[in-house]
Amino acid sequence: MNAVAANFPHARPRRLRRSAALRELVAETRLSVNDLVAPLFVREGISAPQPILSLPGVMQHTVASLLDEVRLLVRLGVKAVILFGVPAHKDAIGSGAFDPQGIVQVALRALHAEFGDRIVLMSDTCVDEYTDHGHCGVLDAHGQVDNDLTLDLYARAAVAQADAGSHVVAPSGMMDGQVGAIRAALDAAGHTGVAILAYSAKYASGLYGPFRDAVDVQIADGGDRKGYQQDWRNAREALTEVEADIAQGADMVMVKPALSYLDVIVAVRALTNLPVAAYHVSGEYAMIKAAAANGWIDHDVVALEQLTAIKRAGADVILTYFTRWFAERAAAQASGDPSASTPGGAL
Repeated sequence: MNAVAANFPHARPRRLRRSAALRELVAETRLSVNDLVAPLFVREGISAPQPILSLPGVMQHTVASLLDEVRLLVRLGVKAVILFGVPAHKDAIGSGAFDPQGIVQVALRALHAEFGDRIVLMSDTCVDEYTDHGHCGVLDAHGQVDNDLTLDLYARAAVAQADAGSHVVAPSGMMDGQVGAIRAALDAAGHTGVAILAYSAKYASGLYGPFRDAVDVQIADGGDRKGYQQDWRNAREALTEVEADIAQGADMVMVKPALSYLDVIVAVRALTNLPVAAYHVSGEYAMIKAAAANGWIDHDVVALEQLTAIKRAGADVILTYFTRWFAERAAAQASGDPSASTPGGAL
C-alpha cells in the first residue's frame, strides 16, 4: 500500500486485517459453543446406533448410545440438545408423540435422570415422525391437515414431553394457534416453567431431505406441506407468523432453514427482543459434507463461515448438526492443538 492510499479513510479496515491477532481483536461476530444446539435422533427397536447415510457423522441412537452422546457433549461444553424420535410403529394421529412410553419421552426421562439441569433438553413437538402419512397433523376426509384437531395432539405431546423432563418444547408443525394451545396445556398441567421455542417462520423448503431420511418420513401420495408451511418467496408474512407466536406466549422464535433465509433472520431480529433461533438444516449440512468429500470446498472453513453468517444475521441460538464438530474443534484449539487453528481467528 503506497503512502497516499494509506491515508484514505477506507484503508483503516485493511490495516486491522494484517494479522490473525488484529483480526481477532476487532471481530464483530464471535461464535461460541454456547450458541449451538445439537439435534439428536433416537430410534425405537434398534440394538445399536445406525448411521444416517445422507447425514454423514449423524446417527439414529438407541437410548443407551444417546446417553453416551450427551455425556460427550456435556464434557465439551454444549449447553443444549433437541430430540427427534423414530418410533417402531406409526399411525394416523401420531400417537407415539404423546404416549408416555413413546421413544422421545423414554429418552427424556433417561436424560433428565442423569443430567438434570446441566444441559437444556429440548424436544420437537410435532407428529410427522409418528404419523403413517407423514404430515404434521390429523388429516380430514379430504386428506388435508385439520388445524384445530391437530392442536389438541400438540398440547398432549407437549405435556407428555414436559412430564418426562423436557425443559423446552418446540412446536414445529406451523399450525395456527399452536403456541397458545401448548402454553395453556402446559400451565394447566403445572409446567409453568417449561419454555416454548416456536418454529415461527418455517418454510416449505427443499432442504429437508436428509432429515426425512433420519426420521423415516415419507409424505403420502407424493404430497407436500406447502399448505401449512411458508412459501419461500415470502418474507414479510414471516413477521406476521412471528408476531402471532409472541402474542400467544412463545419464549423464543425460530427461522428454518437458516442460510437460505438470512434476510428473514435479520427482519425477525429487528422485530423482537426475544431470543431468535435459526435451524441450519439437514440439507445445508449435507451439501457441505458432499462438496467437501469431493474436494470442492474446505469443510472446516465453509462450515464456520456459514454458522458465523447465521449468527451475524441476528440468531442468538443455532440448531446445527455441526455442534459436536464445532465443540470438539473448540476444545482442541483451547488445548493448543495447532491442527485446530481456524482462518480468521479463534472459534
